[in-house]
Amino acid sequence: MAELPTGTVTFLFTDIEGSTRLLQEFGDSFAALLDTHDQLVRGAIAESGGVEVRTEGDSFFVAFASASDAVRAAVASQLALTAHPWPPGGDVRVRIGIHTGEGRVGGANYVGLDVHRAARLMSAAHGGQTVVSEATYTRVRDDLPAPVSFADLGLHRLKDLAQPERVYQVNHPELPSRFPQFQSMDAHPNNLPVQLTSFVGRKKELADGLELLASTRLLTLTGPGGTGKTRLSIQVAAEAAEQFGDGVFFVPLAPISNPELVPSAMATSLALTQVSGPPLDHLKRYLRDREVLLVLDNFEHVLPASRYVAELLHSTQGVKTMVTSRAPLHLSGEQELPVPPLPVPDPDAREPLDVMSDHAAVTLFVERATAARPHFRLTAENAPAVAAITARLDGLPLAIELAAARVRVLSPEAIAPRLEDRLALLGGGARDLPARQQTLRDTISWSYDLVPEPGQHLLARLAVFRGGAALTQAEEVCGPTTELGIDVLDGLDVLVDQSLLRSSQLNGEPRVVMLETIRDFAQERLDASGETETVRRRHALAYVALAEEAEPHLLYRDQVRWLDQLEQEHDNLRTALSWALERGETDLALRLSSALWRFWQIRGHLSEAEERLGAALALRGGEPAHRAQALEAAGGVAYWQGDMETALDLYQQSLELTRELGDQARIANALVNLGYPYAYQSESDPETADRLFSESLTISQQLKDEAGIAKALYGQASVRWISADWGRARQLFNESEDLLDRADEPFLRAWALYMLSNVEVSDSRADVALPLLVEGIGLFAEVGDLTGILFSLDLFTTLALQGGDGERAVQLIGATNRLRETSGAALADLSRRDLPGLDKVLDELDPGEVEKLMTQGQVMSLDEIVDYALS
Repeated sequence: MAELPTGTVTFLFTDIEGSTRLLQEFGDSFAALLDTHDQLVRGAIAESGGVEVRTEGDSFFVAFASASDAVRAAVASQLALTAHPWPPGGDVRVRIGIHTGEGRVGGANYVGLDVHRAARLMSAAHGGQTVVSEATYTRVRDDLPAPVSFADLGLHRLKDLAQPERVYQVNHPELPSRFPQFQSMDAHPNNLPVQLTSFVGRKKELADGLELLASTRLLTLTGPGGTGKTRLSIQVAAEAAEQFGDGVFFVPLAPISNPELVPSAMATSLALTQVSGPPLDHLKRYLRDREVLLVLDNFEHVLPASRYVAELLHSTQGVKTMVTSRAPLHLSGEQELPVPPLPVPDPDAREPLDVMSDHAAVTLFVERATAARPHFRLTAENAPAVAAITARLDGLPLAIELAAARVRVLSPEAIAPRLEDRLALLGGGARDLPARQQTLRDTISWSYDLVPEPGQHLLARLAVFRGGAALTQAEEVCGPTTELGIDVLDGLDVLVDQSLLRSSQLNGEPRVVMLETIRDFAQERLDASGETETVRRRHALAYVALAEEAEPHLLYRDQVRWLDQLEQEHDNLRTALSWALERGETDLALRLSSALWRFWQIRGHLSEAEERLGAALALRGGEPAHRAQALEAAGGVAYWQGDMETALDLYQQSLELTRELGDQARIANALVNLGYPYAYQSESDPETADRLFSESLTISQQLKDEAGIAKALYGQASVRWISADWGRARQLFNESEDLLDRADEPFLRAWALYMLSNVEVSDSRADVALPLLVEGIGLFAEVGDLTGILFSLDLFTTLALQGGDGERAVQLIGATNRLRETSGAALADLSRRDLPGLDKVLDELDPGEVEKLMTQGQVMSLDEIVDYALS
């Protein structure tokens, strides 16, 4: 083989589309077709100066020193293949992907993401189509052989790469130029995590996973920690995405310790905003007629939740699940796929460099070592040591990655004996653990021992975090510097460098994430230190402080940022609250649960809110002020769930306690809260409601509290609306909206705008109602307030009927019904409007058209529904 070019290299991948079909149709004759294909492609490559890196089946991997030469070779190949007289039904259509990047050689192969980018470009193309990356396009756009041109296909996320790639199609007058949609991840609904490193090896496991997934509805990838089950599951899901018309969705379960929260985690990954009712019921309704793949990651510590998986599969037809777990779920119909370690070379065999490079474990080590030290190369001198390292680590991907990170300071020749000595010294883990898990434990321990003692201390303390930690909370929980012996930020840098942590950012703030296997190891060290309770208390205090800092912002202009931050920290908040409940820390539990209730309500975690607030209120003792706030929060949860009887009782208890405490502003707020259940219960009591709102108004006026005045006026206006006093309701809602606008409180202002538009619709003034409704739903959509959107959609439907647009009304009803069903928005059901004129529309429209319009509404996403309502 010719010497591989290095430096800036252009990589070209080819593949025959539908080769399996051709093989089935032509049988033994397919070999002749393949030979002809090989000759035509190989001839074009040779004429353009390409170097074949390898061929595999019907695929070519070729390297070029010149990007222009690579494009010429691709065009020449396509022209030759198109012009060839193939037998009937035997047209060979080839897809080609080209990318220019750094040509880093590891042994006899290239390594690095640039190679994978070219391969992924090819796999997303169609037969007869040639596509190039922006890096290639910029190098050849001014040096094209006539009459070649390019078409910009836009930005696309490829199947296993982090950053989207702008893709260009190579056109020639004698070649086809119209193809189906580019087959990137953007073509399919998904939330699959972006991958910052390449997918190495696992070709057999990937093929097996795809084959098994096609024939089973529950595929479980099993194996010890560190074997790469998660990475494989993501890749299988990405490759299979086109088979699931309604999307593939990744559900991370590692941060969850309570099996009862698994349905909520699934709903969150599906972006279902739950307002009330059991999450599993919402999932079953939502997924009943959908084709979806759910990837449930790290299931082994929530195995009791397997019954929810069974229920979900039994109640749906098009849903499939792929699970990663150290143990199978033991459900009927489950197909288990063991994920073994990566193949490793025999360290004593002294294989040639090109043979050594083909072992997946070696490839992984070289790629990760090159990422740690860019000039690292697999050579004849260091290859035996690399073989020894991968073999001694049993081919475990995590262990290999940790070892490869050491090349920053140690050569493979230095790593291998240290690793051998270290394993002999530690002697493995517990005897009842799998052997490979013992090896992983040893590998983590070795990396841990290379960290200075203050860094080790920091790693142990970081074990209390779930789902990662922002720098602020890491410093509060793990510091101070005088106690730790190192600045927390400096210590985090050390741990990231040692691959014991992974770094990221959220809203510009540094954040670190720890792999669960490493977290388990760190937890052992924390327990051994005797500091567990002290650090967990600090963790709870830190997240109580965060929740209480966020609480005043959750209804105001910057609410989205704070809601997003609480969503990011939800697992830590859950952990903190669980600790407080377990330890009987009444005040902490009451403070944290009450501070979170608005977040839980707005972001659709009401079932969890009901459970957690109930548990906190069941604890004895606690400051009366904290209990009053928790009662108010629990009353709010019941109200939004539509349970007015419970809301009335909880709000009454909160008001009584608040009166005893004597805080006038809180008394005014408690009076407003209590007024709503009286107003909206099944047997409405508007007189009592109005009396409560009036008392609240008097107190707020005495305090000169504009926000309090606005809330009381809003309550009074609601009573007038219930009584059909449109003029007075309009006046009061307008006064409330003006004050709320001045107070910069968009949450209640959006509801004031909605109620104003409701009044105008009720008073037959649609032209006045519409701009108010548009502004209000815009505020609801900004923060994802599903209840507000549902209320607003009913008004949009009424306006469509009043305007004679029956088809629009029916489509809006379809969208609203689906959202109401999947969300369980019981409060919205209590206030659902009659729709005058709907029966006439349904009589006039063809039943088939009605069904079509309803279906169109039902399949809309939340953003699409809002856009349609506003259009």
